[in-house]
Amino acid sequence: MSADQTSWEAAVRHLYEDVFTFSATGPREHEDWRADVLAVMERAVPDPRGWAGIDPIAHERTAEHPAVPFCRPAFRDDPLRPLTPADIGERLHEIDRASAESLLLALTDGGCTLRNLDRFTESFDELQAKARTILGRYGDTFTCYTNVTVGAGRNGTLDFGASHWGYTPMTFYWEDAGLVTVSDTEVGLFWAFDC
Repeated sequence: MSADQTSWEAAVRHLYEDVFTFSATGPREHEDWRADVLAVMERAVPDPRGWAGIDPIAHERTAEHPAVPFCRPAFRDDPLRPLTPADIGERLHEIDRASAESLLLALTDGGCTLRNLDRFTESFDELQAKARTILGRYGDTFTCYTNVTVGAGRNGTLDFGASHWGYTPMTFYWEDAGLVTVSDTEVGLFWAFDC
């Protein structure tokens, strides 16, 4: 399934406009995709197609901290040191597409749970179609990564029925959870925060 600009932007807006979320896509320019993810976090590259994402705190970034809100969490020795591609690799693990679809829906509110969907009027199938539209932008051969550890199985699945959830922090926020999609030509970030 591929996505056009109108349907993709509408799906992103519908799912995330009422949440503290960062959503952006950048070009895939390095063999090490983690460097491309960092470029998107730092807002150093535009969306290669000119499609609109969501960036509610772009105005808070500075030359010293271009990746705000993405930074080294406070428990590290030097919390002001910028993230590196290695830091990103330490915090993310690969998940399958079905888990990525569910994660896009779980990111629609704090807590990273599918119970968040109660606030929508659409059925689960309709919301899942929006998640597929979002992923459809990245073609047929993309891979997905997350910092979410809830029910993370060795086979790349996430269990959203687990009684609790966890994540490896990418920010200073009390809660942050996200999805990274990596194709041959683009990297996409979908991240939700709770203060």
